[in-house]
Amino acid sequence: MWLKTKAPVLGDFEQLVLLGVLRLEDAAYGAAIRQEIHARSGRDVSINAVYTTLDRLESKGLLKSWVGDPTPERGGRRRKFYALRPAGVAAMRQAYRAFTGMADGLQSRLELE
Repeated sequence: MWLKTKAPVLGDFEQLVLLGVLRLEDAAYGAAIRQEIHARSGRDVSINAVYTTLDRLESKGLLKSWVGDPTPERGGRRRKFYALRPAGVAAMRQAYRAFTGMADGLQSRLELE
């Protein structure tokens, strides 16, 4: 039986970016998301790839963004912050279920035990 859902299918990098936003909560901005992806996955990604993906996810309605207050350490510049919209949570929930469902029972074959 095929799943019928309105949540969009996400690419692997889109999933990493959304997971970074989820983990960072109110501190989710481009450079922090990039650092989180690198720290947790070991994947070294360009900041341009992160911002391109953030823009794409926002245009899909999965993210919302806002500009924070200026900060002295940034020379008075503002940061753009991101958070998941309900559609983004639904898309990540679907991606998580699909991955864990497919991976269930494969730990020994993947030598994870």
